[in-house]
Amino acid sequence: MYDLHCHLDGSLSEECIRSLAEEAGISLEGLDLSRELRADADCKSLAEYLTKFDLPLKCLVSEEGFARAVLDVMKTAAAEQVTYLEIRFAPMLSVTENLSAREIIEGALKGLSMGKKQYGMDGNLILCGMRHMPVEVNIRLVETAAEYYGYGVCAVDLAGDEAAFPVRQQEGMFKRAKELSIPFTIHAGECGSAQSIWDAIELGASRIGHGIAAAKDETLMRYCAEHEIPFEMCPVSNLQTKAVKSMEEYPFLKFLEAGIPVTINTDNRTVSNTSLTRELELLQGYYEMGDKVIEKLMDNARRAAFTG
Repeated sequence: MYDLHCHLDGSLSEECIRSLAEEAGISLEGLDLSRELRADADCKSLAEYLTKFDLPLKCLVSEEGFARAVLDVMKTAAAEQVTYLEIRFAPMLSVTENLSAREIIEGALKGLSMGKKQYGMDGNLILCGMRHMPVEVNIRLVETAAEYYGYGVCAVDLAGDEAAFPVRQQEGMFKRAKELSIPFTIHAGECGSAQSIWDAIELGASRIGHGIAAAKDETLMRYCAEHEIPFEMCPVSNLQTKAVKSMEEYPFLKFLEAGIPVTINTDNRTVSNTSLTRELELLQGYYEMGDKVIEKLMDNARRAAFTG
């Protein structure tokens, strides 16, 4: 199985968080860790969902911590027979006077190497720029990513509050990525805007993170099908962030029937209390899909993976 859209800070086990918190000198006394790390069933929006990243980010304070974090996520994925995993995270969120972006990336790469050996699985890292950060910061991220591209870093991404920070504000980031020949995916269409997906495609995105709003635009769906632009769909989190209100509105089958190369992913294993198995079972149960559809989704993911 392939999981192409998995956020590091949203997928850490409670055991890992406890270990990282101790290292960071963060007291967890009196906290209901499960509630701190998992989105509520009645989560109102993407903005509310994103608050569940606060504690994990506070705990990631060292190169070794990033190594342990990546290894932890790979352990969880390997337990459900995931064979290829793309883990994404935003290094610039954790940069301090004592911790550089390069140290963060090298720590994550160390964890990736250990995970490959220990769990017999393959994987890569996707480095995320953040929508709320100045474009100059995200350009520096891309330039740093270029130093590790092909050595465990496979692409860059843009994440964060899509509604508040339109993707066009980061045009310089993607211009630089193209100059350096680094492929990129972009979170788009998660907050109801089909135009956001058009913008991401026009900026050069190889894949679209989520893409839910494409269902509003038949021309956009045809374009994505004709140009074989994969969508990284994450059903459980899409329901939680209110990208859709219910499975009745979920456009998975609409996209699949339109010929868009849909992939199914976890997004945030801990925040959404999910796994790739759960995501696929949700779809199987609702759509009564057979094994051939699952095989098609995995073939889509294999083709869409940033493996060069």
